[in-house]
Amino acid sequence: MTEKVSAEPVVISVETPPTKEKIVKRKTIVYKARVDPDLIEVACEKLKKQLFAKFAFYWFQPKIEEIQFVSLEKYYEPYIVISGRYFINYIRKSSYTIEVSEGVKEVILRPNKHVPENSKSKRIVKLQGEERLVNKAKAFLILDRNGQGSAADNIHLASAEKKPEKAIKEFGIEELAQNADINFIRERIAKRPKDMCKIVEEVFEITERTVIYCPRYKLLFRWMKTGEEKILVLDAVTAERVK
Repeated sequence: MTEKVSAEPVVISVETPPTKEKIVKRKTIVYKARVDPDLIEVACEKLKKQLFAKFAFYWFQPKIEEIQFVSLEKYYEPYIVISGRYFINYIRKSSYTIEVSEGVKEVILRPNKHVPENSKSKRIVKLQGEERLVNKAKAFLILDRNGQGSAADNIHLASAEKKPEKAIKEFGIEELAQNADINFIRERIAKRPKDMCKIVEEVFEITERTVIYCPRYKLLFRWMKTGEEKILVLDAVTAERVK
């Protein structure tokens, strides 16, 4: 009978080969707003009371005329669409325990000889060895600016700017850091096993890489009676409220 036991402390080999990386160039899309700012203000008339009524008692809810429109700001929210895969072929150290018959004096595994030892009511031989394993991972992700998962419903198709780089400068769009998208997916799928001692081969690939800048309207309202302020964010493509 062969029993696997805990491996020795892992020491990663200095002979670790470099990771093979294949990363496509990032695409940038800037969607155009389809809803005029003036229409946005009109659309908000039905929504602005809800901003202050949510936590107020019925008799303490504001009247429509008490809610003042303060400002409107147009900005662009980035969403990352990215897919990739990770592959690692690695070695880990392992120990094995083999149970032998009572009369066995030596176990010969050429060129080595192993002397059995007593363990409770049986005779055993402990062997040290290595195992080769392969781990694979892949993912298709839609993420927000912070690398958190986002629903596809947050991105509404619209006409795109023909020259996105020019639009980013012209509209003063806060651009996503160049390698932020790569780092987000790398953290999720490129995980080296903690028990490895040597890497045979390691591959990290990005096959799809797009950042979409979606237009938003941020509206600020003030309840004149209390001075309390609330922000309402609307999609500039659909005029729907963004939660």
